[in-house]
Amino acid sequence: MQTTSENTSNDHVKSKVKITNNRVQTSQLMELFEEKLKVILWTEKELTTIIPKMITLATSDDLILALTDHLHQTNEHITRLAKVFKTIDKKPATFKSNVMDGLIAEAGEIMEDCDKGPKCDAAIIAATQKIEHYEIATYGTLREYAETLNLREAERLLLKTLNEEKEADKKLTEVAVQSVNVEAASEKM
Repeated sequence: MQTTSENTSNDHVKSKVKITNNRVQTSQLMELFEEKLKVILWTEKELTTIIPKMITLATSDDLILALTDHLHQTNEHITRLAKVFKTIDKKPATFKSNVMDGLIAEAGEIMEDCDKGPKCDAAIIAATQKIEHYEIATYGTLREYAETLNLREAERLLLKTLNEEKEADKKLTEVAVQSVNVEAASEKM
């Protein structure tokens, strides 16, 4: 049996942000939610420039297909994020992510330093999965924020993208394990 103070504490934890007249009340979490939306939108837009470079350099047909599919999804993610911004009555805006900028720079260095072939394909997968893991963490956090903020439509949209990011990561792992890593392991230096 919970005491009155425990009930009050639990009620506080479970409280949701109220929406009045279709306007979301401001809160510290709402401010953080908007900031993180700006960062992930910047990220997705940056990825539309780096993924085509990866596709050009990749040699594995499976990797090219996975990257091409993910590029199409990335464009859908940008459109979906615009809808999320609309749910909080904000215009889509971006804010540069230093973390993602570093991951993208690392991917760029990998592509500059490797010759086409299995080793480069393996390096592209590794760099892409680092980026995917960042996106999965960000979308998971944003979805949780949306749930707490009682932003049902935003939560639904973010969950869809989160699931697509997880699926892209899974596909990259399959490509690596089933072909690319095996080919790179058998290539002599």
